[in-house]
Amino acid sequence: MKKKIALVGGGGFIGHNLALELKSRGHEPYIIDSFSVNNILNFTDKDIINRKFYRSILNSRIDLLNKNEIEIFVEDARLYHQLGRVLNETKPDIIVQLAAVSHANKSNKTPHDTFDHSLRTLENVLDFAKLTKTHIIYMSSSMVYGDFKNNEVDEKTKCNPKGIYAAVKLSGEMILKSYNQVFELPYTIIRPSALYGERCVSRRVGQIFIENLLSNKEITISGKGDEKLDFTYIKDLVNGIILCCEKNEAKNETFNITYGNSRKINSLIDILSNHFDNIKIVNKERDKLVPKRGTLSIEKAKKLLGYNPSYPIEVGYEEYIKWYKSFSEKI
Repeated sequence: MKKKIALVGGGGFIGHNLALELKSRGHEPYIIDSFSVNNILNFTDKDIINRKFYRSILNSRIDLLNKNEIEIFVEDARLYHQLGRVLNETKPDIIVQLAAVSHANKSNKTPHDTFDHSLRTLENVLDFAKLTKTHIIYMSSSMVYGDFKNNEVDEKTKCNPKGIYAAVKLSGEMILKSYNQVFELPYTIIRPSALYGERCVSRRVGQIFIENLLSNKEITISGKGDEKLDFTYIKDLVNGIILCCEKNEAKNETFNITYGNSRKINSLIDILSNHFDNIKIVNKERDKLVPKRGTLSIEKAKKLLGYNPSYPIEVGYEEYIKWYKSFSEKI
């Protein structure tokens, strides 16, 4: 069944990829975004390294959205009346809450911005949705678990977040559940992990490695590189989100949506060595605020949603490297 889906903060890495895939599957996505957080307006400073390259990536997002006739409302979701006006006029069946400061380091440095863009926007969305009983899909994070006590966690594992970013994400989860208790508001919580993929400008680890090698720079790794992350290709995450949009079984549930098998950071280096010569690596002391992680169990998503990720890093990261090299050659 075709659904009208509002993507709040949808101009970002996850959002624009999600919008494109939703449209291709016959849904009606639209985006509400101010384009000021980790987006076009955030890359106006001339002192930003690779500013031209990042702006080219961001412009390519807009070009793809326009080409696919996906409507964009340039509004700040922190502003209650502006957001409410758009939602009241468009009447979505589902709202995907993506607005946030998307990087843990930035969150720890600017906690006010993190609260403002993450919790204030969520509050405004919920105030609309509590009256209409609109299904809210909330993008949380694997960071809410904190340090993994075992190699694998599932959705029942106790959360013990480290740092402001993770604490705010878990706060959002708890607020959403409280609205379900008080207003019977349907929700779905999604916890992704170690995302990578086309047109990302968030400087996640996989992106930094490629970017440095293209610039003939060394790669810096926190620790010895034997730490494991559940690397997840954007296409797998997007597929998982869409399943949550389409299936009633997703309502009032929390899901890990990852590849479901953690890999050593050094595994990315092994793949990069097929594309770059003479890779120079510098190891530094790991950040104590970054939790030690591993595999996120996806058994619940498999059982209830039919989720079946198909991009191990040998496939997904290969595609990402090829895209990055091809795009950089055009700039």
